[in-house]
Amino acid sequence: MLAVTEAAAGAISALIAQEGVEEQGGLRFAVRTMDDSQAALALSVAPGPADGDQVVTAEAGAQVFLEPQAADYLSDKVLDVQQDGDGQVSFAVLERG
Repeated sequence: MLAVTEAAAGAISALIAQEGVEEQGGLRFAVRTMDDSQAALALSVAPGPADGDQVVTAEAGAQVFLEPQAADYLSDKVLDVQQDGDGQVSFAVLERG
């Protein structure tokens, strides 16, 4: 199952509040096929899980919703955040170490 770091959980909670999504909302991962038939992870803020989503509850109640294909791909990964030189934070999917 996807692991969520404390930093990522804090970023999810902040993002949910910023987007005005209610407390049961979370970050949702889904697999999308691009124009060149390459599969890619799509990330969005969702008010709740979709039918069939796996729900991962992290620190402080932050939630991540995983569409079935995304859940398979992310089962051995860690969701973290990384900060660039300008202080911008972005989510990062890392291999479990």
